[in-house]
Amino acid sequence: MAEAERIIGTPDVEGPDEGAALDERPKGRRRIAVLFAVALFAYLLDLGSKMLVVAKLEHHEPIDVVGDLLKLEAIRNPGAAFGMGEAFTVIFTVIAATVIVVIFRLARKLYSLPWAIALGLLLGGALGNLTDRIFRSPGVFEGAVVDFIAPAHFAVFNLADSAIVCGGFLIVILSFRGLDPDGTVHKD
Repeated sequence: MAEAERIIGTPDVEGPDEGAALDERPKGRRRIAVLFAVALFAYLLDLGSKMLVVAKLEHHEPIDVVGDLLKLEAIRNPGAAFGMGEAFTVIFTVIAATVIVVIFRLARKLYSLPWAIALGLLLGGALGNLTDRIFRSPGVFEGAVVDFIAPAHFAVFNLADSAIVCGGFLIVILSFRGLDPDGTVHKD
């Protein structure tokens, strides 16, 4: 019986290190679940908003939300922020895919709830824009992203972009506070 417990990983007697490791595993799994729940929420919200914009707003006049300060205007953006880099759509696709892979790799060592939320926002936003790059015209890995939130005197963006910016901002704050994804805190 002891041999079977050793093989399946349930020790007879927990030492101080083994008990701590067992306590952290469920906590880490919860953080990973939060990461994926936030990512799924951000992704579905972005996907749904883009479907609605394409169906109801594309090829129509912009809608004023707050006078001239904010309007909804459907555009297709093959580039990055502010429409820059239109010739590099494939590179943006590779960058988004790389970000997704890095987040999946980081998730294994994730024990911080704020980091789970930040990475979930990044993941959901990257997946949202990557979906456009893969499935929208003019072709696979060259698709233009649907943008529709148009503040005055600023770039037109979408909810995926907002999730990426919010996640990145949260990561900067967490880094300045010395909190690592694994939950350790550095005091300088």
